[in-house]
Amino acid sequence: MTTTGTVRYWAAAKAAAGAAEEPYAAATLAEALEAARTAHAANPEFARVLLRSSFLVDGVQVGSRDHAGVPLTQGGTVEVLPPFAGG
Repeated sequence: MTTTGTVRYWAAAKAAAGAAEEPYAAATLAEALEAARTAHAANPEFARVLLRSSFLVDGVQVGSRDHAGVPLTQGGTVEVLPPFAGG
């Protein structure tokens, strides 16, 4: 089931996306990230930032879980957190 919510970008992800946030319409984190990659395909730096980023879904760290197995909730939030200060 497709849900809608918000993707929030921080630091380098925000710069690469050219926005602090944007909506998602997806059932899983993998679907939301693929839609974001497609939307920002003109900026290859965006895809590179996503590869290095960590993700929170509704405040819960995704960690090493398969993104296809991380469900999104209606009205939820995905936080894209690139490495900070050399981290």
